[in-house]
Amino acid sequence: MFNMLKKMKTIVIGKAIKSAESESEKYSVLWGLPVLSSDAVSSVSYACEEILMVLVPVLGIASYKPLMGIAAAIIGMLFILAFSYRQTIECYPQGGGSYRVASENLGRLPGLVAAASLSIDYVLTVAVSTCSGTAAITSAFPQALPFRVEITLFLILLLTIGNLRGLRESSILFGIPTYLFIFSIVAMIATGLVKVFVLGQVPPPADGLPPQTQDITVLLFLKAFSSGCTALTGVEAVSDGVPNFKAPSQKNAKRVLALLASLVFIIFSGVCYLASIYKVAHRENVTVVSQIASKVFGPGSAMFFTVQATTAMILIMAANTAFADLPLLLSFLAKDGFVARSFGSRGTRLSFSNGIMLLFLLSSGLVIIFKAETHLLIPLYAVGVFLSFTLSQTGMFKRWITHRQGNWKHKAVINGFGAFMAAITCVIIAVSKFVNGAWIVLICIPTLVVFMLFIRKHYDKVRDNLAIEESSSDLIVKNPPENYILLPVQSINKSFIKALNYAMTLGKKIEVYHVSTNKEEAEKLKVRFRQLGLDFPLVIEEAPYRNINETLLAHVDKEQARLKKHEMLTVVLPQFVIPKWWHYTLHNQTSLRLKSALVKRRNVAVVTIPYIINE
Repeated sequence: MFNMLKKMKTIVIGKAIKSAESESEKYSVLWGLPVLSSDAVSSVSYACEEILMVLVPVLGIASYKPLMGIAAAIIGMLFILAFSYRQTIECYPQGGGSYRVASENLGRLPGLVAAASLSIDYVLTVAVSTCSGTAAITSAFPQALPFRVEITLFLILLLTIGNLRGLRESSILFGIPTYLFIFSIVAMIATGLVKVFVLGQVPPPADGLPPQTQDITVLLFLKAFSSGCTALTGVEAVSDGVPNFKAPSQKNAKRVLALLASLVFIIFSGVCYLASIYKVAHRENVTVVSQIASKVFGPGSAMFFTVQATTAMILIMAANTAFADLPLLLSFLAKDGFVARSFGSRGTRLSFSNGIMLLFLLSSGLVIIFKAETHLLIPLYAVGVFLSFTLSQTGMFKRWITHRQGNWKHKAVINGFGAFMAAITCVIIAVSKFVNGAWIVLICIPTLVVFMLFIRKHYDKVRDNLAIEESSSDLIVKNPPENYILLPVQSINKSFIKALNYAMTLGKKIEVYHVSTNKEEAEKLKVRFRQLGLDFPLVIEEAPYRNINETLLAHVDKEQARLKKHEMLTVVLPQFVIPKWWHYTLHNQTSLRLKSALVKRRNVAVVTIPYIINE
């Protein structure tokens, strides 16, 4: 069974990679860009739609002028964040992004708030991106709508398998679709602009837009701005994943960040401008990008389906940013003792496989709970992102004014302004989307922080219990007392004899112990034991209620109470091993249950002696 599972694992995720080959698994600029920019680039495909969902019901046909103003504000915020995170990359080449910056400059609690915010954001990234990808698929093929949950779960599974195969393979596998989306969406923007401004094509009049009911207000502008800020999710991904780049890692990360900001600027502004020219609005089950592609290329054209296909792919690939960064963040948290140590271990393909699997489970759960509805998930999305932005930029601002190294003044101004703008945006998003679901995130973040603090408290207790003082010679027992050995027996057989032979190597104070539920069987056991001609006693204790394990454990507790200082009681458990896994259902696994109970007793050692049954 084990060999079969091992072969299946090798087929699915590939052969194991040596630790010495880790450098060859890292990203170059060419392949790091699509992996770490896919979230930010893909966000623009639904950010414009989220803005229009706020504006159109109120402003109707007059929505498109403020649309461009909101887009300009979001682009301004994009460049502020890009400049700010460039400085984060410069100061923190070890990665960790907001968590590391906030922890070192603001303290443990702000660092954990940043880590919790990012963790929730990454889980939501996978859920939102794959749900949006499914929406793009169902826009082109409406007959697939009833299966959107199943389609989304299948997409998350594919991403999980791809990332378990390692950084290099996942970057190539998921990088190509990202580049295809960039080329197709830029072609759509260019074609749409050429048709209108060069060929003089007049866009058809808007259909079904409601009349304007009121003028633009500050509150409406802010609400639309907060909805469109989903276009900025993923900007922090590059600073989080600096260690995943090939040397020189900082230089390559800065290049990727600059390219990412440029791509988001071109694609987001282009999509918003085409939406205003062609007067498209939110429609049920048909995305804004799909409507623009239909008007620019024609509804049945090859390019229309190319845009739809690549949009679906990039939305799915956007989740890959989370698969690249959350496991790395969890590895930092594991190193600091705030999550389980297992998240700091690399798998056979040098990826943090435990973090990848956790992300798969959590994001799949969200998809099932919210029935793969993108618009239900998005209100949960941006709060954590901008909270982590705020903490990161505040941490960098404090770093500059504390250390005052080099040209610190203008850097402090950049990070300080970035912190101010991110904080305002975070408040706007939290307030405007509170009743739509943002309250869930605002509860989850402190809950997750408390959970991480409890984990750290546990690790601190374990460390204090295991710690040895500088002078530890007094802990060594110079003349150790003889070992007391307890050998439970159910019947005299080869498994028992093997355990008995081992027990005799440990010492002479051996007690063979039997719990009897049948007097006739106990008498037969006595006869067979005497035939062995041993010098140590056989102790038989009756269990009138047939509670064998409880009786044995009570006997162990009684013997343990008699132990003097530095004395140990060793329980030697015979256990036969069966080659076929399903045979275990035919036997009582008494020794396994006993072992799990005995290891919790102080000054009691447990030794399992296996006897392999040959088929």
